[in-house]
Amino acid sequence: MADDGAARSGAELTNAGPGSADLTGDELRELYRLMAAVRHLDTSAVGWQRQGLIPGYAPELGQEAAQVGSGFAVDLDRDFVFPTYREMGVARAMGVDMIGYMSTHKASWHGGLYDPVKSRMAPIQAVVAGSVLHAVGWAHGQKLSGLPPEKQGVAVSYFGDGASSQGDVHEAMNFAAVMKAPVVFFTQNNGWAISVPTERQVAGGSVAARAAGYGIPSLQIDGNDVVAVVRAMRTALAHCRAGKGPMVIEAMTYRRGPHSTSDDPGRYRTLEAESTDAGTDPLDVLRDRLLAEGLADDAFFTEALKTAKAEEEEIRAGVAALGPRHGTEMFDFVFQESTPALAGQARRWREESEHV
Repeated sequence: MADDGAARSGAELTNAGPGSADLTGDELRELYRLMAAVRHLDTSAVGWQRQGLIPGYAPELGQEAAQVGSGFAVDLDRDFVFPTYREMGVARAMGVDMIGYMSTHKASWHGGLYDPVKSRMAPIQAVVAGSVLHAVGWAHGQKLSGLPPEKQGVAVSYFGDGASSQGDVHEAMNFAAVMKAPVVFFTQNNGWAISVPTERQVAGGSVAARAAGYGIPSLQIDGNDVVAVVRAMRTALAHCRAGKGPMVIEAMTYRRGPHSTSDDPGRYRTLEAESTDAGTDPLDVLRDRLLAEGLADDAFFTEALKTAKAEEEEIRAGVAALGPRHGTEMFDFVFQESTPALAGQARRWREESEHV
């Protein structure tokens, strides 16, 4: 890749700027606990797929700070998050039911879904950039609610550097800017659009640079530094609540593993390049800060890992216990009142699968 280790780790990136309150020691320790839990669950989920517990998974190794930091700053009483298929860390930071969240990877149509309304997180979106327009629509609805800007919720839309090339992102940013919709466009630039490096598919050098074309302010931050992420997110949320319209955040990080469990990154990058470009591990960045400021010791980190392992075991057991859904539910919950065509499909399905 063209980016060297320093650039990818954020040495040349801007921070969130003034006006963002510093995090307390308790908040920093909680952020580390969350990142440790996400790291262990994420790496374990790859093992789940290999064991046949789930058919597929999109790992986020290396993106824990970007996800946990942004999810941590969300106001669960009024904001709403629109994820892709790789926001497990955001979900965990927001307190989403993780058995329900991880069960969506079982490929059951029902999936054991978490409650989107209660959790303030929309269902996982597998369509690339598909949730960006949904987020803008929800944000525009806040504008139409009649509430003053400071009481309106903010939509947070997640997408990657690869997804930023989709036409939906252009439409979403243009509409949001024109209508001054309260939405934060949160891009995790992890260096790769599946197997294509960022510089080969993002014109203009960065996603944040594109924001100027829509008159939207932007921040490009070190996505490996969870403190920088929290500060940037709080700044963006405050901007939206002030009635100033949308804001773009580009968190520069690195996808240390495969795009998905069906991907082989060895076909398009070497282990040496991966090590050079990845920068500092997000967990190490926060660990070093906690130690330097005397906010944690070895016992704290040992306990954080122990808790993360216990949590993963509980989630795994819950996912494994999820039984199959009865096939007739494919037809039961489509419409409030069934149609002749749907009834015919259900009848043929029963004849073919249950021989009745």
